[in-house]
This record gives sequence, C-alpha cells and structure tokens, in this order.
Amino acid sequence: MSAPQHPWWKSATVYQIYPASFLDANGDGTGDLAGITAKLDYLKDLGVDVIWLSPIYRSPLADMGYDISDYEDIDPRYGTLEDWDCLLEGVHTRGMKLMMDLVVNHTSDEHSWFTASKASENDPKRDWYIWRPGKVVDGRELPPNNWKSVFQGSAWERDPVSGEYYLHLYLSKQPDLNWDNPVVRSSVWDVMRFWIRRGCDGFRMDVINIISKTEGLPDAPVVDPTQYYQHASMYFANGPRVHQYIKEMHNEVLSHHDLITVGETPFTHDSSELAAYVLPQNRELNMVFHFELMDIDSPPESPLLNKPWTLTELKAIVGRWQRFMRDEGFWNAIFIENHDHSRSVSRFGSDSVRWRAISAKMLAIFEITQSGTLYVYQGQELGLKNFPRTWGIEEYQDVASQNYWNLIKGQRQKAQGKEDVDMSDLLDSFAQKARDHARTPMQWNACAHGGFTAGTPWMRVNDDYPEWNADLQIGDENSVHAFWKRALKVRKAHDALIYGDFMMLLEAHEQVFAYTRNYESAAALVLLNFKDGEVDVDLEEVSGGVAGYAFVLGNYENDGGGLEGKVTLRGYEGRVYARGALLN
Repeated sequence: MSAPQHPWWKSATVYQIYPASFLDANGDGTGDLAGITAKLDYLKDLGVDVIWLSPIYRSPLADMGYDISDYEDIDPRYGTLEDWDCLLEGVHTRGMKLMMDLVVNHTSDEHSWFTASKASENDPKRDWYIWRPGKVVDGRELPPNNWKSVFQGSAWERDPVSGEYYLHLYLSKQPDLNWDNPVVRSSVWDVMRFWIRRGCDGFRMDVINIISKTEGLPDAPVVDPTQYYQHASMYFANGPRVHQYIKEMHNEVLSHHDLITVGETPFTHDSSELAAYVLPQNRELNMVFHFELMDIDSPPESPLLNKPWTLTELKAIVGRWQRFMRDEGFWNAIFIENHDHSRSVSRFGSDSVRWRAISAKMLAIFEITQSGTLYVYQGQELGLKNFPRTWGIEEYQDVASQNYWNLIKGQRQKAQGKEDVDMSDLLDSFAQKARDHARTPMQWNACAHGGFTAGTPWMRVNDDYPEWNADLQIGDENSVHAFWKRALKVRKAHDALIYGDFMMLLEAHEQVFAYTRNYESAAALVLLNFKDGEVDVDLEEVSGGVAGYAFVLGNYENDGGGLEGKVTLRGYEGRVYARGALLN
C-alpha cells in the first residue's frame, strides 16, 4: 500500500472544551474565555495540538449555546470578541490551533434572522426557515406532519400570528434554517469567513448531515403506536441535497484555507452514507463524528436509557471502522467522550475505587492506538467519572434529561391515575447515561467547588473533587493525567499507531481486545483487558511472531521487558509493544 498523505490534522490531538464548565475567571459561576486562556499552559503541557470550543456565541442558552442568536459575537457570559482574540493569540503563540463549533442547521428563535422571518409572511427572510400550514384531521388542527423532536414532542411550533408552523428538529427555540434557500447558504459562508479572517483554524460542524430534508416533508412511519409523534430521521438525516450543499461549502470556503473540519453525523451507522462526507475525491470534510460505538449501550427508545453491551460487539464496530476504505482515503475521528455522552470510565471501564485509574488508563491506550484524528474531552485526561446515583433529578440541568423525565413521568401518571409515581428506574439509567455527567465543572484542585469558581457554580461539581483533581494528579507520576501525557507522546512517536493498518487478534474473545498496527517497516501490538479479572493471552495469531517486539506503554507500574508467546493480563491491563523503526 502506498504511503498515505499526512496533513497536520491527521496526527493532531484535539481537546474539546465545554466553556461553561472549564474554568470561571470572574467568579460569576460560569466558565469563560479568560478561564480557558489561563489554562493554555496546562493544555500545551498535556500534549494538545488543537483546542475545540463548544459554542461561545451570543445565545439565550436554551440548549447550552447550541441555540445561537448572533454568530458574529461572543456571549457576555463567556466574554467579548477581544477576549477571543486574546485566547487565539495565546493558542497560536504556544503552537496550538483553535477550532470553533459551527451550528448552522438551526439558529435561536431570538436570532434577528428568525425574528424577521416570523414578523410577516411577506418578509424577505420568511423563506430562511421552514414554514408550513397545519393540517386538519377530523376537524382538529395538527402540525404539518408527525415528526418528533429530538427533545420530545412535535418538531413543529405554531405561530399564533400567522397560524403557520415552523420546523424545529430540536427545541422550539431552535428553528431549522432552510438550506434550500441559496441566500441562507451564502449567509452561512459569510459566518465561516468571519471567523476564518479572525484566525480560526477549523470547524466542528454540529448535526451537519441533517441540513437537507426530504422533499414534501412526509409523515414518518408509525413505529411507536403509543405516541402520535414519531422518529423521522429517515426524512431529515443524509437528505437529498446534503452533499450538494457541503460540496458548495467546500468550494466557496473550505478549499481556500488549511483547516481542520469534522462533521457531526447522528442517526447514521451506514458506512457508505458516512464515507460520502469524508472520501477526499468528494471534496467535502476531513472526517465525521459518527456514533455507532457511542450507541452500543443505547436501546432504540432513547440514548438516556441503558442496555448491556459485549466486547465482541465493541470490537466488531472498532475493527470495521479502522479498516474501512483505507486505500480510498477515509479518515476516522477517534473519541469515546464528549459533551453529549457520560464519562467513559463509568461506561466502558470501572469507576470503582480499585479500578478507576487503571481502567481510565486502559481506555487511554484504547484511544491512542487507533488510526484517526484523536479527540480528548475535558476531564477525560483526569479520569473524571459520572456523578453519584444519590443525586436527584433536580441536579440534572440538561434539557434532554429534563424533557425525557417529564415525558415518562407524564405517561406513568396518566397510566396509573396518580401524581406520585416511581421514577427510580429512570434515575438509575440517568446515573449511567445522561449528558449531564460530562458537563459538571472541571476539578482543578481541592478548594471549594474544585477550584472551578470563586462564586456559585452554574452546575454542581462532582462530590469527589477533594481527592480527585488536576493539582493532585499533576504532581503524581502514577496519575491518569501523567499517563495521558506519556500516551500522547507515544502516539506521536509511532507512525504505526496513527497511519498503520489494523489486524484484529482473538476476535471472539469476550475479555481481551488485541490487535496489531503495521506501517512501512514498523509494527505495534496492542493488548487490552476490558474486565477486572486476570486473563491469559495466547499470541500465536500475531503475524510474523512476537520476536523483536519491545514494551513501550502500559498502565501498570512494573511493566517492561520483551514479549513471549503467552502473556497474563491483570485486571483492566493495557500494553503496547512496538517493533521496527518508529520515529516520525
């Protein structure tokens, strides 16, 4: 196989910051840009190449900034455009890059575009959004179709003035833009150019695969007969003109700059659908976030519920994507945490006292040994875990959690004919799966509120901050933080880990994930124990045998030495061995 091209973003480590919860510099209880600027040395020291900021634009915060009222201004909670310029200068001075979150499937209903669109059916911006008349069924007016919002209820909101409905696939305060209108697309290109001119180095594109809806907006099939509103992603995800519009974005904006681009592509597991966004000859995006791995423990009803998963399922998903269309140039985005998912050590490892640090380090090895651009979410480098089951529903701030809770509670109250219904099973699921777990403030030190703020934090800090925080870990060579630093250096030093092929071993093993990575004359062997019991591993499947492999990384202190045909892995143990010339 010929050597792949190596643009800078392929070997980059991207660190996602959820600004409200990172660091509060002014004591108002919400993280801000000045707080991020104050921690740039921490991020550079960790090994970060690119900082990705979740939305910081002006917003009513109905969905934590994913409802934008002004694309070309910073929300006052986070600071000013001058603060952003200061942050960018600090990032660039340290040799890092800054990536913005582009949220252009929808705006806030408080954006001037929408207020104009709503003001009159004759307003020039009326067609900037998706308006339709309702339909009358049995003498009763209903929304234009039966589409269900991602956040529950109808995906349509009626405007009492005009009597028409506007589409909102998310909250009613997040009306969908009409991408079929070329003036809308041109305005989005202008937003992108604004930030590029200011110095932005790339974009993560929120739900970019849902910008084109099926012609006629047909009713969704009835899958859940207990509800009128139905899941309708088959009519809005990967729609008829989505690739036309992203190609246009590439031609008009992206192709003129050396940027990192990653599209979020929910509701999609089909590999051919996802490939179309990424393959270089298509001239669209560098990579996408797809969610097949992150959906492994979610039943169809809701990602907030939990279902068992097996290691063989996880291996099949990872193996398929690691091998997928390599020769054609498909490129992966590697992540197991972000602001929309609970903490990885609580989901895929063990957050118990005994195993938390060990399993968090094993999961770090799992990430840094996969081919693709690497994404680390704030606090992942510390092994932050989900907050306790003892927290009540009042601590769950996320609109997705609150809306689903209210939906299920209402259904049970109606079914049981009483107000006081048992919701403990749902709280059990939330304790494992809610997005809120990723949004608790960063735990910097053992001071009040984990050193996140001198004020009252917008969200409660996890209870374990006195004994689990960055200050304690930075001075401890055996900490999760110190391990992530070493792991990121190992990844950067071994091209095989970034660009190599992927050969799975022990495919049917329900406890061990083992694979080799080969690139030119170099090879790496990865062994991961996903359970807390010891396990013997026979390495006879390793192509070319194990001679010459040297130990380069492991999550137990007393590792080292060569490799023999059989090894015993301790609970949640991970090891990386390398062979051949491996310097960048």
